[in-house]
Amino acid sequence: MFGIINLFFICQLLLHRFKILYRASVEEVPDADYEIPLGKAEIIREGADVTVVGWGAQLRTLQKACELALKDGISCELIDLRTILPWDSETIIKSVMKTGKLVVSHEAPITCGFGAEVAATLQQECFFYLEAPIQRVCGYDTPFNLVFEKYYLPDEKKNLDAIRKVMDLSR
Repeated sequence: MFGIINLFFICQLLLHRFKILYRASVEEVPDADYEIPLGKAEIIREGADVTVVGWGAQLRTLQKACELALKDGISCELIDLRTILPWDSETIIKSVMKTGKLVVSHEAPITCGFGAEVAATLQQECFFYLEAPIQRVCGYDTPFNLVFEKYYLPDEKKNLDAIRKVMDLSR
């Protein structure tokens, strides 16, 4: 019995269940074999004003939010964590030391979501570099069904609002 329970938790760590991908019909997948290094984040977009962190399906939304922010003259550094256990805190720390601001976004509820761990670690490691409070853009702490998904999931507007807020608070 212990082995089955242990296997369940390992599968939960390895297989992320992103709600929006349940209904996605097309994804880009490389033709050749490839590996994603565990515990190594990827900087998707270089920026100077604010660090934006996400993973999984939320990255599509964050890319759109960063593009909208650029129209406002806000340069976002977008980081894909890629794995959350282990996770690459060093890449985010270096970025926040450069930008002084952090927005973390994910689909999970705000309570007990992994964004809380990211925010806590960065608050501890970068306290004297932060120019504004860390913003978390997450799902609500309530169950929802498909018809309410568009209200539950953090979209580009909610993320753009958080980006603008950290910029306003840092002035």
